[in-house]
Amino acid sequence: MISFNYENDFELQNEDQIATWISNVILSENKKEGDINYVFCDDEYLLNLNEQYLDHDTLTDIISFDYSVGNELHGDIFISIERVRDNAQDFNVTFDEELKRVLVHGILHYCGYKDKSEEDERLMRSKEDEKIKMFHVEH
Repeated sequence: MISFNYENDFELQNEDQIATWISNVILSENKKEGDINYVFCDDEYLLNLNEQYLDHDTLTDIISFDYSVGNELHGDIFISIERVRDNAQDFNVTFDEELKRVLVHGILHYCGYKDKSEEDERLMRSKEDEKIKMFHVEH
């Protein structure tokens, strides 16, 4: 089950469509959907997590804690809406596009994709692009 939680005044307008898309992404990687919790927050909230659990004193757009068991994905994904907004401007993309990229980024980590080396990062970006194309809004 995919759930969305809010630690700030941001709120997704299309939770059902996002959850369906994430479910489809998981299936497309031959994984099973477990409990995945998204938590939308601000920079300060995420910085505190980064310092407390990862010993990093830097701002970031996403931190994911992976509790997956075998092929069944479980985890908590924390997203700083402030970072997503700033990154969207920096990368010259819409907020919605950058948000989708970050939403799927955590799931791809759970699927085993890394982003520490240049080669891994290229594969991660390619997978993000592929999965973003899977998103469809029903009208």
